[in-house]
Amino acid sequence: MATLLRKAEQQVAPAKARQAIIDIGSNSVRLVVYEGAARLPAVLFNEKVMAGLGRSLSETGAIDKSGLKRARGALSRFASLAREMQVSELRTVATAAVRDASNGGELIAAAEKLGLTVELLSGVEEATASGLGVLSGIPEADGVVGDLGGGSLELVRVVAGTVTDRVSFPLGVLRLGAIRAEGKGALDRRVAKLIAESGWAGRGKDLPFYLVGGSWRALARLDMHRTGYPLPVVHQYPIALDRVGALQQVLAEIPRAELKAIPDISGARIPTLGDATALLASVLKHLGSSGSLVSAYGLREGLLYQRLSPEQRREDPLIAAARDEGERSGRFPEHGDVIDAWIAPLFDDAPELARLRHAACLLADVGWRANPEFRAERGMEIALHGNWVAIDAIGRAVLAQALYTALGGGLGTPTQLEQLADEASLARARLWGLAIRLGQRLSGGVAAPLRRSHVALEDGTLALALEPEDEALYGEAVEKRHKALAAAFGKEPVLEV
Repeated sequence: MATLLRKAEQQVAPAKARQAIIDIGSNSVRLVVYEGAARLPAVLFNEKVMAGLGRSLSETGAIDKSGLKRARGALSRFASLAREMQVSELRTVATAAVRDASNGGELIAAAEKLGLTVELLSGVEEATASGLGVLSGIPEADGVVGDLGGGSLELVRVVAGTVTDRVSFPLGVLRLGAIRAEGKGALDRRVAKLIAESGWAGRGKDLPFYLVGGSWRALARLDMHRTGYPLPVVHQYPIALDRVGALQQVLAEIPRAELKAIPDISGARIPTLGDATALLASVLKHLGSSGSLVSAYGLREGLLYQRLSPEQRREDPLIAAARDEGERSGRFPEHGDVIDAWIAPLFDDAPELARLRHAACLLADVGWRANPEFRAERGMEIALHGNWVAIDAIGRAVLAQALYTALGGGLGTPTQLEQLADEASLARARLWGLAIRLGQRLSGGVAAPLRRSHVALEDGTLALALEPEDEALYGEAVEKRHKALAAAFGKEPVLEV
């Protein structure tokens, strides 16, 4: 048996280039391993240990013994896992708790014994990375980023794809309880004083506030649960100003057992959720922000983004990720870009719609391994729940409709999509799906027949033009899909050879 196992291990293909980050935060210690496209690598592995390094800082100025023990154990496991996963580049960073604690050096020394080189980020470096992380996932972000960790709150102004001003405050979620214990209004007074003295008062006027950090993501999941939101994706989920106040009231009244029963809210976040919500209300008030928007991307993604070339940063992360997924899951890697160019003459889409159409084309073959009865559902699921960024809930629904139709779902619209997007947008997506479906059937999924043919809307017709040597490609199945697309446009199908 041992011999067979060794032979099996020898046959395992070498790992693709992988990079990883160990993030020693004030609340948790986390390992994330990435693999794939540089602009938006896929998360291969993600694990955290809630060590609570910043829990005792307010009282003692040091990390308590239990926190050190849990962190050492996490670092030992994570260092071993990174070796086993053949990670080619491993970065270990530490933030506020280790930076501020009198015994933070003990944890750094323990990490170094494991072969880990710890980068101790300053408050400004931490804030910069958080801001870049938001820009990585929301390239058009224009507002103030708030990264709430266990030991500190970083505020970062992001605009035009760059990080400008930044500041770090000792307002981590593990410090807030002690501040609020000083009396009613104590936290708001502290926030007002810090923001005013740093020159940030009113700096977010009429701008969105981008939420980074596990506590604020947990708050978003509570709001999604309370409002019956139909899409369980927290990235780019909006929390309006009035909802923040409503959530404060909910948290004052809701039984803890009910909170624990809500999916995707970590039990470790529940004790500080009320403090995080109170802080958010106060920060929004003193910045003058128009509302808040969740970013699932923060410090770790910012560290990856920081190392990209200017050309890589300019890549559309949605298109980069869709292309990577299409190459992994589809049959013909080049087909997505080619089919998008092939169907483009049929549509006068604005740039934002054109990029969604391009993403649909890149993902149009992801369902081929599924049971034929469920290919449409598979495409919809990937669009709705995939790890995409630079796309909001409406965009996900439009993408899902295009894939649902392209993969055989017909002209119907699942109820979930109707709850997220308007009918005009979904109707447009159905046309994309039918056009993709025609191109795939005509070409058999390869590129050459598409490069030698073209489609066009002419006077009352939808014309498909083929070279004479390709006339045989126009079989019954192709003719049927040609007619379906033409009918959807209200045109007559015409074959031109």
